[in-house]
Amino acid sequence: MQKHASIHGAASPAMQVHIGGIVLKNPVMTASGTFGYAREFDDLVDLGCLGGIIVKGLSLEPSMGNPPPRIVETSGGMLNAIGLENVGVEAFINEKLPFLRTRPVPVFANIYGKTIEEYAELAQRLDDVEGVAGLEINISCPNVKMGGIAFGSDSRSAHRVVRAVREKTRLPVMVKLSPNVTDIVEIAKSVEAAGADSVSLINTITGMAIDARTRRPVLANITGGLSGPAIKPVALRMVWQVAGQVNIPVIGVGGIMNAEDAVEFLIAGASAVQVGTANFINPRATQEIVEGIETYMLENNINCLDTLIGSLQVE
Repeated sequence: MQKHASIHGAASPAMQVHIGGIVLKNPVMTASGTFGYAREFDDLVDLGCLGGIIVKGLSLEPSMGNPPPRIVETSGGMLNAIGLENVGVEAFINEKLPFLRTRPVPVFANIYGKTIEEYAELAQRLDDVEGVAGLEINISCPNVKMGGIAFGSDSRSAHRVVRAVREKTRLPVMVKLSPNVTDIVEIAKSVEAAGADSVSLINTITGMAIDARTRRPVLANITGGLSGPAIKPVALRMVWQVAGQVNIPVIGVGGIMNAEDAVEFLIAGASAVQVGTANFINPRATQEIVEGIETYMLENNINCLDTLIGSLQVE
């Protein structure tokens, strides 16, 4: 692999990774819902320097999401109950994707539905769309036909969703796993068997905030998804567990605020990482993490990212 000049003026280490048939120039991706449709960050971040962009979750029809207040800062992170507000798949294709096609970075469309049929229809709709490199399936959504139980909380439901998507698209399929389960390894194995090309974990952990003065929930939705540094130890543990049990790439998500955090996930077995909550605090976080990983590799004489991935010593 030909090396290029690094930010330090020396030969750059090899940072390419392969995720389900897609080559990323480096392992740093954006987490869905924290980076909009990327244009919002174009004046702040060199989008072309990122490994991949995962856009805000898409549904078949536009969604207004939940009523406010729907976001609150907490100890070590934040709670959100946005409710997956989005422009809908057609507006994404016609209004958002043309800009993304102008940037040299793989774009993953994150999709969600209330039924298996909706997931399948979304996958089919995006299958031949220019500029979409892959799909990320959010299976943390409630299954309206199963009494509101999240698709990702049951291995059989997760398998059925992924299988339905797999049958409707030739695109690489990444499945975002929920931590709100008893055994995340079981879910990971289930979606791998259903045809997933990679898994990303973890999604947010269900939590809540209370205003002691009013004795009322802070969020209008009462509960929300906890993200940020507070969930990093849980995410690291789950990534390590899953990476040791599946044969597809694992993408680490959860509390990655800087390059050191990202490196820890790579050591735990992640082939790539997604940066989420950090974008709200420092809009340039993704680019700085790319640069920081390269610095770490140079300082530790690591020439190839593959030698770092899964290098955790437990004995």
